[in-house]
Amino acid sequence: MARLVLEGVVKYLGGRPVVKGLNLDIASGELICLLGPSGCGKTTTLRMVAGFLTPDEGTILLDDAPITHLPPEKRPTAMVFQQYALWPHMDVFHNVAFGLQLRRLSRQVVRERVREVLKLVRLEQFEKSYPAQLSGGQQQRVALARALVLAPQLLLLDEPLSNLDTKLREQVREEIRDIQRRVGITTIFVTHDQDEALSISDRVAVLSEGQLDQFATPDELYKAPATQFVASFIGAMNIYSGTLHDQEVEINGTRVPCKQFSARPEGTVEIAVRPEDVRISEDGTPATIKQRMPRGHYQELVLSVPFGDVRIFVSNDVELGELVFFSFQRALIYQDEKLVRESVPVQP
Repeated sequence: MARLVLEGVVKYLGGRPVVKGLNLDIASGELICLLGPSGCGKTTTLRMVAGFLTPDEGTILLDDAPITHLPPEKRPTAMVFQQYALWPHMDVFHNVAFGLQLRRLSRQVVRERVREVLKLVRLEQFEKSYPAQLSGGQQQRVALARALVLAPQLLLLDEPLSNLDTKLREQVREEIRDIQRRVGITTIFVTHDQDEALSISDRVAVLSEGQLDQFATPDELYKAPATQFVASFIGAMNIYSGTLHDQEVEINGTRVPCKQFSARPEGTVEIAVRPEDVRISEDGTPATIKQRMPRGHYQELVLSVPFGDVRIFVSNDVELGELVFFSFQRALIYQDEKLVRESVPVQP
């Protein structure tokens, strides 16, 4: 286990800044996700930590020791790539053993460590199988075993589940989280999938255009996104420009009851409301059901109102075109794209 710190890290690629003054402090044994849209700098950041790229500015520290300019082979890190890069002509045992053999360890030590890590990833019965004989999830676990067998202090995962179907992704990410907790290894997991990040991480670093927008627990990110970008990127969100009144918001001339604000500044603000914080209520604002999408145990509705559309989650049956009345249970307020907070946090 190791603590990783990035201080003011900057990286230019093709003459433009891809990572801009990034600061991160990752605790020993923590699993964090780098999350953001394509081009936000998350993979570039991971490759700098791995040593495949060198920062143009800033420092990378591992347990307070600078590793900024160390080559990959000198770093106590191991990386699992998006394409698993397994040797097709080698069986599982020799794929996992390859790195140990390069270190010229004895056959006995190699055998013991490979079998130990194959047991950890539940592939001990597949040690003589070849990659082509394995499922995508099994291949991913071989790649993970190959990284873990080197006993790194830091595990780096670059979108390792992107080649798997949805159900298998969910299964394998749970396995990765379970293995990471048992081993206790500090881990950085790169993904563009918000559900993946929120379900697997201790904390999530949300990047936008090379900058860190927020570094927080999944619960904090969802309940109190620090910027308007995070609010729109994490989960579904209704966002409107408007003004605040006593227990009401006014959007383009239409007033909607709202019982709770994250703050109550004057003037025009951005009002963000989660679909689950929209309520059907008899004393609310009239709307027409424009669209209905079944989501299993609930339905997602699109309500048509004079200022646009409102997304809402409901559990009861409704009909398209039906007239309903709605209100906002809770609203987050943004000014200058930053969350405005009162001194006392609002309880959901």
